[in-house]
Formats: sequence, structure tokens, C-alpha cells
Amino acid sequence: MTGWVRAGTPAEFFDRCRDFLMASEAEHNLILGLGPGLISGEHAFRDPIYLAWYEVDGAVVGYAFRTPPFKVSVSALPASAIPELADHLGRIYGAIPAVLGPERSAQALADAWTARHGGRTVPGMRLRIHALHQVRDDLPAASGRMRSGTPDDRELTAAWLARFASETGIPDTDPKAQAGTMIAQDRIRLWEDDGRVVSMAARAGMTSTSVRVGYVYTPPDERGKGYATALVADLTREVLASGRRSAFLYTDLANPTSNAIYARIGYVPVCDVVDVEIRTAS
Repeated sequence: MTGWVRAGTPAEFFDRCRDFLMASEAEHNLILGLGPGLISGEHAFRDPIYLAWYEVDGAVVGYAFRTPPFKVSVSALPASAIPELADHLGRIYGAIPAVLGPERSAQALADAWTARHGGRTVPGMRLRIHALHQVRDDLPAASGRMRSGTPDDRELTAAWLARFASETGIPDTDPKAQAGTMIAQDRIRLWEDDGRVVSMAARAGMTSTSVRVGYVYTPPDERGKGYATALVADLTREVLASGRRSAFLYTDLANPTSNAIYARIGYVPVCDVVDVEIRTAS
């Protein structure tokens, strides 16, 4: 068979695609990290969720997914797969905000969508996926310490999640609910210095073998003091000490500061992806 197959359940998708995904774990870390929550149903995404793979002669060679309200994400895809995917998505969604993936495939899908449904494409963020297997041991120390977020931190965490969403352009969800869930799941880590919480990071997506680090936020007046570097380094050490073999994260290529921070910790570039935004005709 050659063509798209939409999974009936998340479990079906991951059972069929796991070997393909794990062959390039860093490249596919986003969907892998979403897997446990999608399978268990413990997530705040809206229906309809879309999970599909593309087969060539019975072998999985790519995939696409959407977890509303977020954008469509794709792997590298053959050019021949794009028109059918645009048709599939058009039968499910009246609009999509953007496409994330390797540049050629993301742009091709966004172009195919606008050709069918109108609107225009606009270049979005250019992102780099990084991987780490060992934290460097020559990092400078920062004042303070890492601790887990607690229910008492919910209001602050919610405020910082909202600011993070605003700065990175991701869709605005319910930050208070998100903060409560992430704290209850012990995913939030905070850096505290002299009784003040000065930086935040989180386990954004987790599997049995890896963790995606995300939601790294430091208020503007606390930046440049080494807090984010120290926090991400300690969180990454914690991830590896838990038995995971890898940590992954995304950086904005337009932000040389964050890229330098993560390189100092030991993260190395793996591949680049882009956001292609889709603007409706006004």
C-alpha cells in the first residue's frame, strides 16, 4: 500500500510508527513526548485530534499530526504525499493556524492548504532541535538552587506560562489549569535565589527513554545572571539520573542567547524545523 492512514486511536498510531520514530528519536521527540498523554487520555487537547502516517509499499516513511488548538506538525514527507494530506486535513478542520516541520515539507503543505482554502503563508519561527546525553561538568555556578513547583507556586507559574506563550507565539491555552496540571505531575522546576523564584523550566514531554525540556522562562529583570543556564543544567541532570538516556529541547534560531546557553550545558544541534503560519484572507 502507498498512501495516508489515519489512526483510529493514539495507541494504533504509536504501535505502527514506533520503529520509524525511534530510529531518529531526537528529530521526532515532539510526537514521542506527547504519546503517553495521548494514549492515556490525560491531556487538555481538543477534538478532533489528527494522527496519521504515510506508507510507501507498506513501510512508514512519514507522519502528520494535530492536537488542537495547536498547529499541524509533519515529518519530512515525499512531495507526492502533500496533496492527499491537505485534502485529509481540509475534511476535518475549517482552518489551521500553521504548519511545523522540516522546511520543504512544512512550506509545501501550507502552500497546498492555501491553494485549496485561501489565505496566505507567512514565515514563522525557525527552530533548532538539540539533544544531550551528558551535562558538561565545567559550568559556572549560579546563586540559588533548583526546586520542584508546589501548589503555592501555581499563580506565579501560570503567569510565567502565559508570558512564555506570548513571547514564543504559541496558542494561548488556560495557563492556570496548565500550571495546576504540570505542578501536580511534578513537571515544573523553579530556580530560587535568596527566597525569590527567578526562573522556570519544565519537563515538557516524557517517554521511558527521553525528556523534552521546555517552558524555559526568566523574567526580563532577572536575565543575564545565569539562572536559566543553572536551572536547565540541573533539570537535565535530574532527567539523566532518572534513567533516561537523552534530553531534547527546541531553540529559536533568532535568539543567539538561548542557543549559546544550551550549547554551554552540552546540548548539540540535531536538525532544524520551521513554522509556516497561515493567515486567513481579510
